[in-house]
Amino acid sequence: MTVSNRVAIVTGSGRGIGAETARQLARHGAKVVVTDISEEQADGVAQEIVRAGGEAIARTADVSKRDQVEALFEACVHHFGRVDILVNNAGIIRDNLVHKMTDDDFDAVVGVHLKGTFLCSQAAQKYMVPQKYGRIVNFSSTSALGNRGQVNYAAAKAGIQGMTKTLAIELGRYGVTCNAVAPGFIESDMTRATAARMGIDFEQLKEYSAKETAVQRVGLPVDVAHTVLFFAADESSFITGQVLYVRGGV
Repeated sequence: MTVSNRVAIVTGSGRGIGAETARQLARHGAKVVVTDISEEQADGVAQEIVRAGGEAIARTADVSKRDQVEALFEACVHHFGRVDILVNNAGIIRDNLVHKMTDDDFDAVVGVHLKGTFLCSQAAQKYMVPQKYGRIVNFSSTSALGNRGQVNYAAAKAGIQGMTKTLAIELGRYGVTCNAVAPGFIESDMTRATAARMGIDFEQLKEYSAKETAVQRVGLPVDVAHTVLFFAADESSFITGQVLYVRGGV
């Protein structure tokens, strides 16, 4: 799949799935802006890519803040001259049952996931539409179908699916595609936090989750990164408005 010499912004790429996505894009020839709210983590991934022979810079941004998003895209275009690929991966969790969830926990999750995806996509299309080329890959989740203790997260991820299809309709005529990946259980810091919230051993949670999949294993960040790479490639120009569940089963 061809992403050679394309310029990609990957939000929330200081660790986990985002970091692996940045690595895979760089490994296949893309120039990557590694973006995270943590300067240290973003810089660490960018330096790793450079040491491996790729091109990358690190920038910090809170994707729920318009001024920081606009500054991020301006920095990308100033450094690399364009932006071709946007991966909206940044996310947080503030899990709780509905009767215990606070306004702040609801607003924070929706702000980063849903509003952040909107702000970044809006900023990206300003550059992609004039150049008649762009790939936007959003992150949804199997939780979009509903999940106990995640009314905020589930609502945001379901909203992202609707946003993805709407962006596909609006931007397709300009050569810009928009698709979403919806991971199931992926071994990551976020699922470790879920295990801690549930008060169970992470290895036990992995074992249980593996039994629930058709392939009898949990997912890894690279499994999701490969899916993002597929949607981000030049060859995927006739695929838009799709949500692909990366869950090891049906």
